Amino acid sequence: MSLAELPQLAKLSAEEKLRLVEDLWDSIAASPGSVPVTDTERMLLEERWNSHRQNPGAALTLEEFKERLTKRL
Repeated sequence: MSLAELPQLAKLSAEEKLRLVEDLWDSIAASPGSVPVTDTERMLLEERWNSHRQNPGAALTLEEFKERLTKRL
């Protein structure tokens, strides 16, 4: 499906489109079991989880992440 198939969506403002994207994302997140995960994605998640378990101190706290993000903006 594309915007070309739904001309009324193409006419929305950027703000309205963002709100629609948020609503769509929330509807997907409400049933995470319906989202397929590939074997490659599972392997990547397993690698990252193992890396974190071996060195949990390397992870940022939420506050550290927000601070770094704010500095980039």
